[in-house]
Amino acid sequence: MTLFLGSSSDLAVQKAAQELREWGRSRQGLGVALVYGPVSAEDRLYHSECPVDQRSVTALSEALEEIGARWTVLDPCKPDFIMSLAGYEVALSNLHGPFGEDGRLQGLLDYLRVPYCGSGVGASAVAADKILCKRVMLALGVPTPGWHVWSGGPAPWKGRPVMVKPPFGGSSVGMSLVRDPADLPSALADAAGDEGAAVLIEDYVSGTPLTVGLLELPGGSVAVFPPLATEVTEAEFYDAGTKLDADSRGSVSVRAAELAPEALEKIERDVRTLWECLGLHGSARIDFVLAKDGEPYALEVNSTPGMSRDSNFAVGAAMVGLTHTDVVLAMLHEALARPPYDVPLPAPVFSSTTPTREAAVSP
Repeated sequence: MTLFLGSSSDLAVQKAAQELREWGRSRQGLGVALVYGPVSAEDRLYHSECPVDQRSVTALSEALEEIGARWTVLDPCKPDFIMSLAGYEVALSNLHGPFGEDGRLQGLLDYLRVPYCGSGVGASAVAADKILCKRVMLALGVPTPGWHVWSGGPAPWKGRPVMVKPPFGGSSVGMSLVRDPADLPSALADAAGDEGAAVLIEDYVSGTPLTVGLLELPGGSVAVFPPLATEVTEAEFYDAGTKLDADSRGSVSVRAAELAPEALEKIERDVRTLWECLGLHGSARIDFVLAKDGEPYALEVNSTPGMSRDSNFAVGAAMVGLTHTDVVLAMLHEALARPPYDVPLPAPVFSSTTPTREAAVSP
């Protein structure tokens, strides 16, 4: 049974933070592969639009430098990526969306026997798939807005606004709030993309967006950060442009949520349920909406939270007394404390002459 540390566990969290700092001092020179590159649509957006000083990879690099790690940014788009991974003691991924966050990178790292921060294959795959995650929420009894899946053809309109969401990816990329049925076909086409993927159509719940971070600490306890409320001033919802905030307009404010005790109790119950039943590890961020009647509804689970200095996850950590570097230490500690993946498969052997896929198929 996981021990969850809430708002009344400040001393336990600070004791764990001190343990992490001492552990970090004993691991100077730790070899860390910081995995980052423009793989998914979400990562390509941030890579092209987000100023360097606002990127998660920049903040993570600074934290690794402060820790005294031996680290390098490894780009999955480079042909030597897999061979380079094998030379590090632990991988810290800053990839989001397909490949980085959906279990595929995690499976590769398992095969390479490289410990990695965050959840494993199964939990990553379920959390990344919005449709599958909805089905799991339904099975677990976690309240979530009504929804259905569109796979082509005419889409039913129930006479009320809906959120149209692609099944994979984060930062609201490809997501639309549809109030007029005439706008639904184009929203579905955007969400389906060139692959024609199934699309999640979710009942729009008007209310306050909330997010709750969770961080695994030494000994297996999990700190549950206070819920944060986000308020958007220049968009209809917390969309990709608002989250990116590339021009620093400050069109979204983040603050500690003011919740009735009943609502807080329900949110804490739901985050505990999702963490344990999905088998999450390391860190996660779970998003909710607090409806105008005071009822919270879970929206999605993020198994690789954004880690910029001003990210919601970092803000939540600071509210329980954890610095950005403390969080990175906790992620590294959990990865190296987890029992290693060990199956009777041969250890991979690499050669500098191994052809790339493109080279292998070229005439």
